[in-house]
Amino acid sequence: MSAEHESLSYRAAGVDIDAGNEVVERIKPLVKRTFTPGVMAGLGGFGALFDLAGRYKEPVLVSGTDGVGTKLKLAQMLNRHATIGIDLVGMCVNDVLVQGAESLFFLDYFATGKLDVETTVAVVGGIARGCELAGCALIGGETAEMPDMYPPGEYDLAGFCVGAVEKAALIDGAAIGAGDAIIGIASSGPHSNGYSLIRKIVARAGITPDNGGFELDLGGVTLADALMAPTTIYVKPVLELLRQQAVHGMAHITGGGLKENIIRVVPDGLGIALDSASWTLPPVFDWLQREGNVAREEMWRTFNCGIGYVVIVGADQRDSTLAALAALGLDARTIGEVVPARGDERVAIV
Repeated sequence: MSAEHESLSYRAAGVDIDAGNEVVERIKPLVKRTFTPGVMAGLGGFGALFDLAGRYKEPVLVSGTDGVGTKLKLAQMLNRHATIGIDLVGMCVNDVLVQGAESLFFLDYFATGKLDVETTVAVVGGIARGCELAGCALIGGETAEMPDMYPPGEYDLAGFCVGAVEKAALIDGAAIGAGDAIIGIASSGPHSNGYSLIRKIVARAGITPDNGGFELDLGGVTLADALMAPTTIYVKPVLELLRQQAVHGMAHITGGGLKENIIRVVPDGLGIALDSASWTLPPVFDWLQREGNVAREEMWRTFNCGIGYVVIVGADQRDSTLAALAALGLDARTIGEVVPARGDERVAIV
Protein backbone atom coordinates (compact mmCIF):
# COMPACT_ATOMS: atom_id res chain seq x y z
CA MET A 1 0.00 0.00 0.00
CA SER A 2 1.42 3.39 -0.95
CA ALA A 3 2.05 6.02 1.71
CA GLU A 4 -0.74 8.24 0.43
CA HIS A 5 -3.22 5.40 0.95
CA GLU A 6 -2.07 4.30 4.44
CA SER A 7 -4.79 4.09 7.05
CA LEU A 8 -4.51 7.24 9.15
CA SER A 9 -5.61 7.86 12.73
CA TYR A 10 -6.06 10.82 15.04
CA ARG A 11 -2.92 9.68 16.91
CA ALA A 12 -0.95 9.66 13.64
CA ALA A 13 -2.17 13.22 13.05
CA GLY A 14 -0.70 14.23 16.41
CA VAL A 15 -3.67 14.01 18.79
CA ASP A 16 -3.47 11.40 21.55
CA ILE A 17 -6.99 10.72 22.83
CA ASP A 18 -5.66 8.24 25.40
CA ALA A 19 -3.36 10.87 26.90
CA GLY A 20 -6.32 13.25 27.13
CA ASN A 21 -8.37 10.62 28.92
CA GLU A 22 -5.50 10.01 31.36
CA VAL A 23 -5.36 13.72 32.16
CA VAL A 24 -9.10 13.77 32.89
CA GLU A 25 -8.85 10.77 35.22
CA ARG A 26 -5.89 12.24 37.11
CA ILE A 27 -7.42 15.68 37.60
CA LYS A 28 -10.82 14.42 38.76
CA PRO A 29 -9.86 14.18 42.46
CA LEU A 30 -8.16 17.61 42.28
CA VAL A 31 -11.26 19.15 40.76
CA LYS A 32 -13.64 17.42 43.15
CA ARG A 33 -11.95 19.12 46.11
CA THR A 34 -13.13 22.47 44.77
CA PHE A 35 -16.82 21.54 44.58
CA THR A 36 -19.20 23.67 46.62
CA PRO A 37 -22.86 22.96 47.49
CA GLY A 38 -24.10 24.66 44.30
CA VAL A 39 -22.35 22.23 41.94
CA MET A 40 -24.92 19.92 40.35
CA ALA A 41 -22.83 17.60 38.16
CA GLY A 42 -19.37 16.05 38.07
CA LEU A 43 -16.55 16.67 35.63
CA GLY A 44 -17.03 15.42 32.06
CA GLY A 45 -20.47 16.59 30.99
CA PHE A 46 -21.15 18.79 27.98
CA GLY A 47 -22.22 21.65 30.24
CA ALA A 48 -21.48 22.50 33.86
CA LEU A 49 -24.43 23.09 36.20
CA PHE A 50 -24.59 25.36 39.25
CA ASP A 51 -27.65 25.89 41.44
CA LEU A 52 -28.18 29.42 42.82
CA ALA A 53 -31.38 28.58 44.70
CA GLY A 54 -31.47 29.85 48.25
CA ARG A 55 -28.15 31.71 48.06
CA TYR A 56 -29.34 35.19 47.11
CA LYS A 57 -32.48 37.33 47.20
CA GLU A 58 -31.61 39.59 44.23
CA PRO A 59 -28.47 38.13 42.68
CA VAL A 60 -26.42 40.05 40.17
CA LEU A 61 -24.05 37.84 38.19
CA VAL A 62 -20.54 39.18 37.60
CA SER A 63 -18.24 37.46 35.09
CA GLY A 64 -14.57 37.74 34.30
CA THR A 65 -12.08 36.19 31.91
CA ASP A 66 -8.31 36.48 31.66
CA GLY A 67 -5.03 34.72 31.03
CA VAL A 68 -1.59 35.00 32.59
CA GLY A 69 0.17 36.75 29.73
CA THR A 70 3.76 35.92 28.92
CA LYS A 71 4.44 34.74 32.46
CA LEU A 72 3.67 31.45 30.70
CA LYS A 73 6.92 31.80 28.76
CA LEU A 74 8.85 32.13 32.01
CA ALA A 75 7.05 29.13 33.54
CA GLN A 76 7.99 27.07 30.51
CA MET A 77 11.58 28.34 30.51
CA LEU A 78 12.00 27.40 34.18
CA ASN A 79 9.91 24.23 33.91
CA ARG A 80 7.69 25.48 36.75
CA HIS A 81 4.08 24.57 36.07
CA ALA A 82 2.54 23.92 39.49
CA THR A 83 1.55 27.50 40.40
CA ILE A 84 0.76 29.15 37.06
CA GLY A 85 -2.82 27.91 37.47
CA ILE A 86 -3.11 29.88 40.72
CA ASP A 87 -2.18 32.96 38.71
CA LEU A 88 -4.91 32.18 36.21
CA VAL A 89 -7.59 31.92 38.88
CA GLY A 90 -6.32 34.98 40.73
CA MET A 91 -6.46 37.20 37.67
CA CYS A 92 -10.12 36.34 37.16
CA VAL A 93 -11.55 36.10 40.69
CA ASN A 94 -9.80 39.25 41.91
CA ASP A 95 -11.40 41.19 39.04
CA VAL A 96 -14.86 39.88 39.94
CA LEU A 97 -14.23 40.71 43.61
CA VAL A 98 -13.87 44.42 42.78
CA GLN A 99 -17.66 44.71 42.54
CA GLY A 100 -18.20 42.86 45.79
CA ALA A 101 -18.96 39.51 44.18
CA GLU A 102 -17.92 36.08 45.41
CA SER A 103 -16.77 33.78 42.62
CA LEU A 104 -19.10 30.80 42.27
CA PHE A 105 -17.43 28.72 39.59
CA PHE A 106 -14.48 28.67 37.23
CA LEU A 107 -13.68 27.11 33.84
CA ASP A 108 -10.26 26.82 32.23
CA TYR A 109 -8.90 26.42 28.70
CA PHE A 110 -5.57 24.64 28.22
CA ALA A 111 -4.16 24.31 24.71
CA THR A 112 -0.93 22.73 23.50
CA GLY A 113 0.62 21.23 20.41
CA LYS A 114 1.37 17.87 22.02
CA LEU A 115 -0.17 16.86 25.33
CA ASP A 116 2.30 16.18 28.12
CA VAL A 117 0.32 14.47 30.86
CA GLU A 118 2.57 15.49 33.78
CA THR A 119 2.69 19.15 32.75
CA THR A 120 -1.05 19.31 32.14
CA VAL A 121 -1.89 17.72 35.49
CA ALA A 122 0.50 20.13 37.24
CA VAL A 123 -1.13 23.14 35.59
CA VAL A 124 -4.69 22.00 36.32
CA GLY A 125 -3.64 21.13 39.86
CA GLY A 126 -2.62 24.76 40.29
CA ILE A 127 -5.97 25.91 38.90
CA ALA A 128 -7.75 23.65 41.40
CA ARG A 129 -5.63 25.04 44.23
CA GLY A 130 -6.45 28.59 43.14
CA CYS A 131 -10.15 27.76 43.17
CA GLU A 132 -9.83 26.37 46.70
CA LEU A 133 -8.14 29.59 47.81
CA ALA A 134 -10.94 31.61 46.22
CA GLY A 135 -13.74 29.40 47.51
CA CYS A 136 -15.10 28.73 44.03
CA ALA A 137 -15.72 25.49 42.18
CA LEU A 138 -13.75 24.32 39.16
CA ILE A 139 -16.70 22.82 37.29
CA GLY A 140 -15.45 22.52 33.75
CA GLY A 141 -12.83 23.31 31.17
CA GLU A 142 -11.25 22.33 27.90
CA THR A 143 -7.96 20.57 27.19
CA ALA A 144 -7.07 20.99 23.52
CA GLU A 145 -4.26 19.19 21.74
CA MET A 146 -3.58 21.02 18.47
CA PRO A 147 -0.57 19.80 16.47
CA ASP A 148 1.40 22.49 14.63
CA MET A 149 -0.27 25.33 16.60
CA TYR A 150 2.36 25.54 19.37
CA PRO A 151 6.10 24.80 19.46
CA PRO A 152 7.18 21.74 21.48
CA GLY A 153 6.87 22.24 25.23
CA GLU A 154 4.63 25.29 24.96
CA TYR A 155 1.01 25.72 25.96
CA ASP A 156 -1.56 28.47 26.34
CA LEU A 157 -3.91 29.07 29.22
CA ALA A 158 -7.10 31.07 29.77
CA GLY A 159 -9.84 31.13 32.38
CA PHE A 160 -13.38 32.29 32.98
CA CYS A 161 -15.30 32.75 36.20
CA VAL A 162 -18.81 33.71 37.25
CA GLY A 163 -19.57 35.34 40.57
CA ALA A 164 -22.62 36.81 42.26
CA VAL A 165 -23.46 39.63 44.63
CA GLU A 166 -26.68 40.88 46.16
CA LYS A 167 -27.93 43.80 44.08
CA ALA A 168 -28.07 46.02 47.17
CA ALA A 169 -24.45 45.17 48.01
CA LEU A 170 -22.99 45.82 44.55
CA ILE A 171 -19.89 48.04 44.74
CA ASP A 172 -19.58 50.33 41.72
CA GLY A 173 -17.56 53.26 43.08
CA ALA A 174 -20.54 55.65 43.14
CA ALA A 175 -20.08 56.21 46.89
CA ILE A 176 -16.49 57.41 46.51
CA GLY A 177 -15.95 61.03 47.54
CA ALA A 178 -13.13 63.53 48.03
CA GLY A 179 -11.19 62.79 51.20
CA ASP A 180 -11.71 59.03 51.05
CA ALA A 181 -8.71 56.97 52.06
CA ILE A 182 -6.98 54.72 49.52
CA ILE A 183 -5.69 51.59 51.23
CA GLY A 184 -3.23 49.38 49.40
CA ILE A 185 -2.91 45.66 50.09
CA ALA A 186 0.45 44.03 49.40
CA SER A 187 1.06 41.89 46.34
CA SER A 188 3.19 38.74 46.27
CA GLY A 189 5.25 40.14 43.40
CA PRO A 190 4.52 41.15 39.81
CA HIS A 191 1.52 38.77 39.85
CA SER A 192 0.79 38.21 36.13
CA ASN A 193 1.43 41.59 34.57
CA GLY A 194 4.37 43.21 32.83
CA TYR A 195 6.08 39.95 31.95
CA SER A 196 6.97 40.95 28.40
CA LEU A 197 9.06 43.74 29.92
CA ILE A 198 10.30 41.44 32.70
CA ARG A 199 11.52 38.87 30.18
CA LYS A 200 13.23 41.62 28.20
CA ILE A 201 15.06 42.75 31.34
CA VAL A 202 16.02 39.17 32.21
CA ALA A 203 17.39 38.68 28.70
CA ARG A 204 19.32 41.96 28.82
CA ALA A 205 20.86 40.86 32.13
CA GLY A 206 22.06 37.70 30.38
CA ILE A 207 20.18 35.44 32.79
CA THR A 208 19.29 31.93 31.67
CA PRO A 209 18.20 28.76 33.50
CA ASP A 210 21.68 27.33 32.85
CA ASN A 211 23.98 30.05 34.18
CA GLY A 212 22.64 30.39 37.73
CA GLY A 213 21.33 33.91 37.24
CA PHE A 214 17.85 32.98 38.41
CA GLU A 215 19.39 32.05 41.79
CA LEU A 216 20.24 35.71 42.47
CA ASP A 217 19.26 36.54 46.04
CA LEU A 218 16.61 39.26 46.41
CA GLY A 219 16.16 39.73 50.12
CA GLY A 220 16.08 36.04 50.97
CA VAL A 221 14.17 34.97 47.86
CA THR A 222 15.71 33.89 44.57
CA LEU A 223 14.95 35.86 41.43
CA ALA A 224 13.16 32.81 40.02
CA ASP A 225 10.95 32.48 43.09
CA ALA A 226 10.23 36.21 43.15
CA LEU A 227 9.19 36.27 39.49
CA MET A 228 7.16 33.06 39.69
CA ALA A 229 5.39 33.84 43.00
CA PRO A 230 1.70 33.15 42.31
CA THR A 231 -0.82 35.96 42.26
CA THR A 232 -2.32 36.67 45.67
CA ILE A 233 -6.00 35.69 45.78
CA TYR A 234 -7.75 38.33 47.90
CA VAL A 235 -11.27 36.92 47.74
CA LYS A 236 -11.89 35.38 51.17
CA PRO A 237 -10.38 38.12 53.38
CA VAL A 238 -11.89 40.95 51.34
CA LEU A 239 -15.36 39.37 51.37
CA GLU A 240 -15.02 39.11 55.15
CA LEU A 241 -14.04 42.80 55.28
CA LEU A 242 -17.19 43.67 53.31
CA ARG A 243 -19.27 41.84 55.91
CA GLN A 244 -17.73 43.99 58.63
CA GLN A 245 -17.94 47.51 57.23
CA ALA A 246 -18.77 49.77 54.32
CA VAL A 247 -16.36 50.01 51.40
CA HIS A 248 -16.82 52.69 48.74
CA GLY A 249 -14.73 51.16 45.98
CA MET A 250 -12.04 48.62 45.14
CA ALA A 251 -9.49 48.02 42.39
CA HIS A 252 -7.42 45.04 41.28
CA ILE A 253 -3.99 46.27 40.20
CA THR A 254 -3.28 44.50 36.92
CA GLY A 255 -2.16 45.70 33.47
CA GLY A 256 -1.78 49.47 33.64
CA GLY A 257 -0.38 49.32 37.15
CA LEU A 258 -1.25 51.71 39.95
CA LYS A 259 -1.54 54.67 37.61
CA GLU A 260 -4.32 53.31 35.42
CA ASN A 261 -6.32 50.86 37.55
CA ILE A 262 -7.40 52.76 40.65
CA ILE A 263 -8.79 55.66 38.65
CA ARG A 264 -11.07 53.25 36.74
CA VAL A 265 -13.40 53.02 39.77
CA VAL A 266 -13.28 56.70 40.75
CA PRO A 267 -16.22 58.87 39.55
CA ASP A 268 -15.68 61.69 37.08
CA GLY A 269 -14.72 64.96 38.72
CA LEU A 270 -12.49 63.21 41.23
CA GLY A 271 -8.86 62.13 41.13
CA ILE A 272 -6.37 60.27 43.26
CA ALA A 273 -3.18 61.37 45.00
CA LEU A 274 -0.78 58.54 45.88
CA ASP A 275 2.18 58.86 48.22
CA SER A 276 4.95 56.57 46.95
CA ALA A 277 6.83 57.04 50.23
CA SER A 278 4.06 55.27 52.15
CA TRP A 279 5.45 51.85 51.20
CA THR A 280 8.81 50.40 50.21
CA LEU A 281 9.29 49.09 46.71
CA PRO A 282 9.80 45.31 47.13
CA PRO A 283 13.24 43.98 46.09
CA VAL A 284 12.03 42.32 42.88
CA PHE A 285 10.64 45.63 41.57
CA ASP A 286 13.75 47.49 42.69
CA TRP A 287 15.84 44.97 40.72
CA LEU A 288 13.63 45.29 37.65
CA GLN A 289 13.77 49.08 37.71
CA ARG A 290 17.52 49.17 38.21
CA GLU A 291 18.49 46.37 35.81
CA GLY A 292 16.13 47.56 33.10
CA ASN A 293 16.76 51.27 33.67
CA VAL A 294 12.97 51.58 33.75
CA ALA A 295 11.66 55.13 34.20
CA ARG A 296 9.59 55.81 37.33
CA GLU A 297 6.50 56.66 35.27
CA GLU A 298 6.86 53.42 33.32
CA MET A 299 7.05 51.44 36.57
CA TRP A 300 3.77 52.95 37.83
CA ARG A 301 1.87 52.17 34.64
CA THR A 302 3.31 48.67 34.06
CA PHE A 303 3.67 46.96 37.45
CA ASN A 304 1.71 46.81 40.70
CA CYS A 305 4.93 47.91 42.47
CA GLY A 306 4.03 45.90 45.57
CA ILE A 307 0.34 46.86 45.82
CA GLY A 308 -1.93 44.17 44.36
CA TYR A 309 -5.35 45.31 45.50
CA VAL A 310 -6.86 48.60 46.68
CA VAL A 311 -9.78 49.36 48.97
CA ILE A 312 -11.28 52.85 49.13
CA VAL A 313 -13.15 53.83 52.31
CA GLY A 314 -14.36 56.94 54.07
CA ALA A 315 -11.65 58.73 56.03
CA ASP A 316 -13.45 57.86 59.27
CA GLN A 317 -13.22 54.16 58.34
CA ARG A 318 -9.50 54.17 57.54
CA ASP A 319 -8.14 52.97 60.87
CA SER A 320 -10.79 50.31 61.40
CA THR A 321 -10.23 49.04 57.85
CA LEU A 322 -6.48 48.76 58.39
CA ALA A 323 -7.06 46.93 61.67
CA ALA A 324 -9.58 44.56 60.07
CA LEU A 325 -7.27 43.78 57.15
CA ALA A 326 -4.38 43.08 59.53
CA ALA A 327 -6.60 40.74 61.54
CA LEU A 328 -7.47 38.96 58.29
CA GLY A 329 -3.78 38.35 57.58
CA LEU A 330 -3.25 41.01 54.91
CA ASP A 331 -0.40 43.53 54.83
CA ALA A 332 -2.14 46.84 54.17
CA ARG A 333 -1.41 50.54 54.52
CA THR A 334 -2.82 53.91 53.50
CA ILE A 335 -1.21 54.91 50.21
CA GLY A 336 -3.19 58.00 49.29
CA GLU A 337 -6.54 59.72 49.13
CA VAL A 338 -9.28 60.72 46.73
CA VAL A 339 -9.07 64.39 45.72
CA PRO A 340 -10.98 66.78 43.45
CA ALA A 341 -9.76 66.40 39.87
CA ARG A 342 -7.54 69.12 38.47
CA GLY A 343 -8.35 69.44 34.82
CA ASP A 344 -7.51 66.37 32.78
CA GLU A 345 -4.86 65.20 35.24
CA ARG A 346 -6.67 62.83 37.61
CA VAL A 347 -3.73 60.80 38.94
CA ALA A 348 -0.83 62.21 40.94
CA ILE A 349 1.94 60.06 42.38
CA VAL A 350 4.44 61.90 44.55
